[in-house]
Amino acid sequence: MTRAPSERGGLSAYIAVTAAYWAFMLTDGALRMLVLLHFHMMGFSPVQLAYLFVLYEVAGMVTNLSAGWIAARFGLAATLYAGLALQVGALVALSQLDPGWQIATSVAFVMIVQGLSGVAKDLSKMSSKSAVKLLAPKEGDGLFRWVALLTGSKNAVKGIGFLLGAVLLALAGFSAATLGMAAILAVILLAVLVAMPAGLPKGRKGAKFSEVFSKSTNINWLSVARVFLFGARDVWFVVGIPVYFYAVLSDGSAAGNRAAFFMIGGFMAGWIVFYGAIQASAPRLLRAASRGEDALIAAARHWAAWLATVPAVLTGATLMASGPEPWLTAVLVSGLLVFGALFAINSSLHSYLILAFSKDERVTMDVGFYYMANAAGRLLGTLLSGLTYQLAGVPGCLGTAAVMVALSALAAGQLHAATSNRAAP
Repeated sequence: MTRAPSERGGLSAYIAVTAAYWAFMLTDGALRMLVLLHFHMMGFSPVQLAYLFVLYEVAGMVTNLSAGWIAARFGLAATLYAGLALQVGALVALSQLDPGWQIATSVAFVMIVQGLSGVAKDLSKMSSKSAVKLLAPKEGDGLFRWVALLTGSKNAVKGIGFLLGAVLLALAGFSAATLGMAAILAVILLAVLVAMPAGLPKGRKGAKFSEVFSKSTNINWLSVARVFLFGARDVWFVVGIPVYFYAVLSDGSAAGNRAAFFMIGGFMAGWIVFYGAIQASAPRLLRAASRGEDALIAAARHWAAWLATVPAVLTGATLMASGPEPWLTAVLVSGLLVFGALFAINSSLHSYLILAFSKDERVTMDVGFYYMANAAGRLLGTLLSGLTYQLAGVPGCLGTAAVMVALSALAAGQLHAATSNRAAP
């Protein structure tokens, strides 16, 4: 990568990158809720619903592994623009979905288009996160604050997208909603193309694809921790809890379905906005300005251990209930908000540590490798979400989440500041 940008150019580029990322994540959250609720209404089983998102996560793994090299070769701005353009194409394609198609055809079509959306998302994410490493102030907790602000605000916007998707499905229908979002995102892409200031590094022609594989012990262990952390969230988030709440809230009528859409979308949106707010506040909550890398590594271990207790307690509560009782719904909502707060702190620590462990000259490679692990965790969680809910209901989803967080904590226990630049065996 080329020289670091000036302070003024860096701030302008950071603002432009953040605005573009916000626009993308708004449509990404809305699209996920649109697809989930639309196909649940069509009678898809939990496992079939999970299949719809499988290629999205597989594409994310492949994209993240190669996106670091693409960004190093062609520049961060190019990968950001490509991500936005691909999402516009995916939204337009989904608007052509025909209700008269057979289920197998619909599943195959949506899987392919969701795969395209997965490529788009991870190109945009990798570009935005890598840009922060190069644009953030080097003094004090500047890097942690800028990472937390980008990631936390992104999650808040994505949460609003979940609510937007449910509302658009209830009021406008599937095709109109996807076309409308495509048009808005296309306008934003054009605005970013025109307004993006100088500040993001250009590519380097000598970048080799083999560089994407990390040789840092810390980055490899952090990636393992990331796999299980995000698997633990998606194992209940993708299919289990939305389908459970739909069964609890809807009476089967058209009005009941609309009300259930609003409430499910509202909860999912509120969860992500709350999670994003905690994540953005993580540097202050952890007093990061007065703590060194050793202390933040230790914090990553401790917070993961605390997080594991929440799904374990919720699993016990669901096993005690005889069915979808009102008190159980209240316990699940409260417990999952606690999970969101602890998950946000864990995720924020990971997002800081990957950039702290990376060197400027290979930041896109390391971030791409790390987010490949992130996508692998989401893929694992997505597959297990449909399977565990179909086999064991909500207790199966939450019990699996508890095991996966415990594995994430064990991986985080292998991180050490003294070995951050040492070659892996």
